[in-house]
Amino acid sequence: MPRYKLALLGFGNVGRSLALLLQRKEAELRDRYDITFNVTGIATGRHGAAICPDGLDYVRAVKMVEAGESLADLSRLPVQDNFDFLRNCGADVLFENTPVNHETGQPAINHLHLALELGMHAITANKGPVVHAYRDLKKFSEEHNKKFYFESTVMDGAPIFSLFRSALPAARLLGLRGILNSTTNLILGRMESGESFDVAVQYAQSVGLAETDPSADVDGWDAAIKVAALVTVLMDIPFIPQQVDRTGIRLITPEMIAQAKAQGKRWKLVCSAERQADSVKGRVAPELVSSSSPLYSVEGSSSIVEFHTDTLSSLSIVEGNPGPQTTAYGLLADFINAVR
Repeated sequence: MPRYKLALLGFGNVGRSLALLLQRKEAELRDRYDITFNVTGIATGRHGAAICPDGLDYVRAVKMVEAGESLADLSRLPVQDNFDFLRNCGADVLFENTPVNHETGQPAINHLHLALELGMHAITANKGPVVHAYRDLKKFSEEHNKKFYFESTVMDGAPIFSLFRSALPAARLLGLRGILNSTTNLILGRMESGESFDVAVQYAQSVGLAETDPSADVDGWDAAIKVAALVTVLMDIPFIPQQVDRTGIRLITPEMIAQAKAQGKRWKLVCSAERQADSVKGRVAPELVSSSSPLYSVEGSSSIVEFHTDTLSSLSIVEGNPGPQTTAYGLLADFINAVR
């Protein structure tokens, strides 16, 4: 029975959720999939890093980080930086979960490239490398007989990329339409209940959906990079978020919300992409949707994407109220699919 050494680069909410999910699923991975593992390295942004070639107590690491403690006390080797961490962790699989860089995808691209070069499967929830280096990383992974997987980059743990990779052979994606940003969907829903934009944003921040600076969500950048990722991978056309025609939700007023309700409609931040010959038109913008639309009933932080292919006229995937745990599941699924 193979035993895999795992390294976690990035140990925020998603990384810690992955660690706890690995603990919960350890017996199932062994009994059902003949997969055993230990964690040989964890690197954080603010709480140091630890490398233990024989395996470290990753559940203890979760508790230490949540208590504000440094992981350096767990380490058997000194760690200078993330690249030094990768060179010395001895892992077979890397989970790369550092913060996204919408403009360049770095340094996550270099993290994944080095991991593949060192003989690791490279798994990430980071959208930046997918939109800025998908073809290069895919080719490099194939040259090294390793996997580069990224299911959690769009709609958390919902099987989107693996669906097209495995279950829909010879299906050519013609277009897509959906709600891909949970935060804005929650904000617009709370505005329907009478809250102002600012109060709704504050609520999203209080529950951990929106950052202190909410601009990536409310100005449409997070939605745009997800559109770019779907186009880049599923349509095989390189596409970056700067190419997406993007409008956020800042200009949606309570009056507009009330008028929409009176008409039996709702405002949604709608993402779309449409193949046009050898190019693609991508768009993120607020739209009024009627009750006949599948987007109308998507509530709270839930998401939906509707695909149109040359073989299936319409195929929708809905994910209900995701969180770090569902993103962690996407990473776990990628791990299983990479090694089995």
